[in-house]
Amino acid sequence: MASTNINQPLAKIGTGYGPGEAPRWSNYSKCIHCGLCLNACPTYRELGLEMDSPRGRIYQMIQVDKGRLPIGENFVRHIDLCLDCRACETACPSGVEYGKLVEAARGQIERNYQRSLAARWLRKFFFYRLLPSRQGLERAGKILRIYQESGLEKAVLASRVLKLFPGRLEKVARLSPRMEKPFFTERLGTVVPPVGPRKYRVAFFAGCIANLSFARLNDATVRVLARNGCEVVIPGEQGCCGALHVHAGIRDLARQLAKQNIQTFLNGAASGNQHFDAIISNAAGCGSVLKEYPLLFEEAEPEWAERARDFSSQVKDVSEFLAEIDFNRDFEVIKARATYQDPCHLLHAQRVKAAPRKLLFAVPGLELVELKNLEVCCGSAGIYNVAHNEMAERLLEGKIRQIDETGAELILTANPGCLLQLRAGLARWGKHDKQRRVLHVIELLDEAYKKL
Repeated sequence: MASTNINQPLAKIGTGYGPGEAPRWSNYSKCIHCGLCLNACPTYRELGLEMDSPRGRIYQMIQVDKGRLPIGENFVRHIDLCLDCRACETACPSGVEYGKLVEAARGQIERNYQRSLAARWLRKFFFYRLLPSRQGLERAGKILRIYQESGLEKAVLASRVLKLFPGRLEKVARLSPRMEKPFFTERLGTVVPPVGPRKYRVAFFAGCIANLSFARLNDATVRVLARNGCEVVIPGEQGCCGALHVHAGIRDLARQLAKQNIQTFLNGAASGNQHFDAIISNAAGCGSVLKEYPLLFEEAEPEWAERARDFSSQVKDVSEFLAEIDFNRDFEVIKARATYQDPCHLLHAQRVKAAPRKLLFAVPGLELVELKNLEVCCGSAGIYNVAHNEMAERLLEGKIRQIDETGAELILTANPGCLLQLRAGLARWGKHDKQRRVLHVIELLDEAYKKL
């Protein structure tokens, strides 16, 4: 009996995928099943299950493509449990673009698998109604801010009433971001002049939820850019980047959001015949998808691919941009021990590792101590810590132990989701022998700049 190579191209016996984007032979055939991805994968490290490793998930994608495995509960469970952290891409010797594969698989799940009624309702509300609507987000943000500032949230959490509800509602509730006042949406459509002579003209991508819960981080980002000779344009018609939609497989809506941003920023650059030196993001998750907008269009709408490439070629993480220029080193001394948590979508997706460290090493007095297993996800991963809270907490607890080992007073990162996750982890498991803060790298630089 002849042996069968699981990677052999189909003689088109029929695929289990429906129409549209799907994991393709040209991508998954690069996997040589060497297993070097296993130790890099957070879910495999925790569970030790082949089907919850990148290699195992690729095997399942192949079986669906060959019509041997349905897009059913088993396939969905293993694909959904992936954090899409892409640490496997860094470890892979064959250049497998795993993120492209798992996101395409989730797109097929979204089209061809019927989730429970409750899950469908929640996904429709969050992804389709809330995230794309600036007005809807602001209304929700104001309600949540009243809930937080009135003391009601504190009372509800103290009463432990949430333990009466099914699932892990109480633990998820503690991850709720703080609503900040005023919202950064008030600054959309404005231009911030540089401090001193203009050296660069940049556009700032402010995000969606970040405008409400990380408004002060956005303010700090604009100030740091201005201190480095940047005229900062904050386009008013920008919207959600679509990162959470891409990770959830909701690709059609992600394309709509991408088109809005592409048009907004490219038209803004063309106004007055002044180009942008960069489009700046301070969120690793947003930045990685902004840089990968062309992937949304290459197969589905190739007529948009060139504009998407033009847009994405200008996108830079704020630390990446600053590290590439002769950045302003007019810092005060900050005598503190710090450690830096690499956000997965900055380290693995954008391959930006040295830039934030270069900035931190320039701050006088700051002692930077590296984390063990720095390449492993903290468990935030967009809304993974809500959807898969138990696994996210297992990863987070290990991360907090490693942070404790450094003795750091400052825990630094470069992604809003990681900030929320690390703060929640320190409150729950961290040592309380001294006051510790979790900051974005840019917030630290903003504090370090000498007062004007």
